[in-house]
Amino acid sequence: MTSSDSLPRTVVPAGITDPVESARAELKAALAAIEIKGNVPRRLEKASQRGIARARTFADRNPAGAVAAVVGVAAVTGGLVWAIARAIAR
Repeated sequence: MTSSDSLPRTVVPAGITDPVESARAELKAALAAIEIKGNVPRRLEKASQRGIARARTFADRNPAGAVAAVVGVAAVTGGLVWAIARAIAR
């Protein structure tokens, strides 16, 4: 394993003296950064996994608070559905 293997894909390794190799490394890093930023489904999956982990940690530490949060979210959701159904019915 070389030192460049431990760098993130979006980093240009230091010490490149050849201009062609430097340009290739910069292009490779830029394309990797674009791929990471542009891959919305993967970013959403990672964000949801982090949210699930945080919710589980919160529920383990504070079960009563977790129940209250679930009841609150259900009440708000039910209120929104009721308001939308009432607006459509009018």
